[in-house]
Amino acid sequence: MDNPDHGHQSVLLQESILLLGIEAAQTIVDCTTGRGGHAQAIGEKLGPSGTLICIDTDDRNLHYAKARLQSLPCKRRFFHANFGQLPEILQAAGVSRVHAIFADLGVSTNQITTGDYGLSFSNDSKLDMRLDRRSDTTAADLVNRMEQSELADILFRNADERYSRRIARAIVEARKVKRIETTGELAAIIRSAVKGSPRAAIDSATRTFQALRMEVNRESSSLSALLAAAHALRHPGLRLAVISFHSGEDRLVKHAMRQWKMDSLGESLTPKPITPGDAEMYANPRSRSAKLRGFVFTAAIGSSTQPPVNS
Repeated sequence: MDNPDHGHQSVLLQESILLLGIEAAQTIVDCTTGRGGHAQAIGEKLGPSGTLICIDTDDRNLHYAKARLQSLPCKRRFFHANFGQLPEILQAAGVSRVHAIFADLGVSTNQITTGDYGLSFSNDSKLDMRLDRRSDTTAADLVNRMEQSELADILFRNADERYSRRIARAIVEARKVKRIETTGELAAIIRSAVKGSPRAAIDSATRTFQALRMEVNRESSSLSALLAAAHALRHPGLRLAVISFHSGEDRLVKHAMRQWKMDSLGESLTPKPITPGDAEMYANPRSRSAKLRGFVFTAAIGSSTQPPVNS
């Protein structure tokens, strides 16, 4: 087995474990197992009578996590699937009731640093960005076929890119000359498009790459589906904890939890989102934008018919 985490550090690990309120013999769902960091900490608390359900769209990370977690005392079930399919996954697992649901919406360090994913402009690689290799659509497909206005909308909606129109126009002009195939080509187009703009703290290509990754992997729609699934699965004591890294994701989570509270379905465990402290941000700069929110349901199914807010 290779380096356990490729330098990856689980974000807000102890805070997440406390928020989930894990007890022995429970059934917990880790919707984003990744390299298994949070899953290992969860599984260690479940004991031999507990069950840990591990889900990930990335079969490469899931394969690694399966090996890493084999010594846990609890029962383990692994599913190569999108967490938006949670009801179907639980049905396949023969589980009708879970005690907690956890999701870390960030990408793993190995997914960024390994060129096969095509997520980073640090190394020139094929413009892919699929976490699930079964998907048909790559980032190259999007940048080479989308209308300019649609591309601009994606950049603004998914990443708050203030230069979305300028970048979209530059991409469309560039692809008239040559199909955009690599991360390096795309990054150069973006940097050229925003050249002369005020210096930013991050590389000018960062937000565009984030927006395309989210679109390729249908991350916003999957999160909405997960929130709807948690609402449908609710029972007194069910806990949900979500770590988000983008304002759009955090807004979906915040609005859903606010709606549930208004419907008297439960209480927020985080009146304000939990964020990394200075020590964690120093040790792991990628954690700087993380926000952890939690909710505990106190009402059973049938107490309200209102779905979670999706905007």
